[in-house]
Amino acid sequence: MRKFVIAAAGGTVLGLLATTQIAGPLIAQEANQNASVYEQLDMFGDIFDRIRNQYVEPVDEKKLIEAAINGMLSSLDPHSSYLSPDDAAAMRVQTRGEFGGLGIEVTQEDGWIKVVSPMDGTPAAQAGIQSGDYITAVNGETVMGLTLDQSVELMRGPVGSDITITVMRKDVPDPFDVQLVRDTIKLTAVRARTEGESVVLRISTFNDQTFPNLTDGIKAQVEADGGMQNVNGFILDLRNNPGGLLNQAIYVADAFLDAGEIVSTRGRNPADGDRYNATAGDLAEGKPIVILINGGSASASEIVAGALQDHRRAIVIGTKSFGKGSVQTVLPLKGDGAMRLTTARYYTPSGRSIQNLGISPDIIVEQPAVVPVDPAAEAPATPQFRSESELRGTLSNDSLTEDEIKQIEADRAKAEAAAALRDEDYQLAYAIDILKGLSALQPQADPVPAGQ
Repeated sequence: MRKFVIAAAGGTVLGLLATTQIAGPLIAQEANQNASVYEQLDMFGDIFDRIRNQYVEPVDEKKLIEAAINGMLSSLDPHSSYLSPDDAAAMRVQTRGEFGGLGIEVTQEDGWIKVVSPMDGTPAAQAGIQSGDYITAVNGETVMGLTLDQSVELMRGPVGSDITITVMRKDVPDPFDVQLVRDTIKLTAVRARTEGESVVLRISTFNDQTFPNLTDGIKAQVEADGGMQNVNGFILDLRNNPGGLLNQAIYVADAFLDAGEIVSTRGRNPADGDRYNATAGDLAEGKPIVILINGGSASASEIVAGALQDHRRAIVIGTKSFGKGSVQTVLPLKGDGAMRLTTARYYTPSGRSIQNLGISPDIIVEQPAVVPVDPAAEAPATPQFRSESELRGTLSNDSLTEDEIKQIEADRAKAEAAAALRDEDYQLAYAIDILKGLSALQPQADPVPAGQ
């Protein structure tokens, strides 16, 4: 400290001289910059007055100002935007898990509307809308030239009303129309079920209900399975999860980590950065975890996948995620409106940003395309093989009890059910196989002798 004080004192005279030489140009430069900004604002006011007074038709002054604000924000990045009072109210409802619409998360790319992901159980998902689709028109009206919010507004409407969207899809040569019926979207953030001995946690969004749904789902499913000893691991299905609330992503990652960093955020001012760390407690009790992701997994989904991947707590399989590595803050404005402003980038525990890069799976597993079945075509014959047990006069197995034979048959039935799942959801079936393999390598507890 003494050296610092001395150095500071010794530099005082030089500092006075330097200030005399440099302050003048700096002040002049700042004054010029301010003058330039004021000139631009004066020009904005002049343009506004000319439009208001000279445009061929009367204009709504409020809408004109809102359009100017939205243009300013949308020029920054695809995720910054102005929210009118109605849009701000709708967003607050959406984060609580219920809203009206088609059930798709969208962004804007090259003037078109790009589908980040359809949401489970919604009109968009039921109509076959896919992550990566481009929406080029709504009810025949092109979206080119419209802002993201304006395009979204076109897709909104009364529940039960019809809508036709024009879609462009990779590997499909021509655009095609999809007809949907608008509905009230009620999202169950987490659905839990058991496949074989694996607990599957389908997390469709990160809203206020995500973490409570997760804890309740794990508890109920483990109890239904007869306890954690009957569970070989957990699958977090984050496919087509467009993200949501940052705090919910942190809670979900923390649920499976005992310690260490979950995510850090860094804004324009280094002092505004935050780091979020895990607390003790693992809802999976150390059981293996597999995470499923695809191109529709974005934002909060990528935070969870990145945290558990960096800590080697989970194996990530599927395809590369969406690559949204920025954080938006919703700032209230006068008149009940708000602006959504990108204020930070987030980084996984290893310090990597996934912006534009996405999370790369540990094991890449593509979901096979659904090929329509031609009813007229004959299915190829499946070779039939006879087993030893079907041979006449075969020897019996004298090394196993009847109960042990029943257990082997039950295990075989589970394996066959898992194999049958490959036709329905190949990626999920692959994840179950991974968990089964990891479980086989886990140390097994010694059996408790009878009567103890």
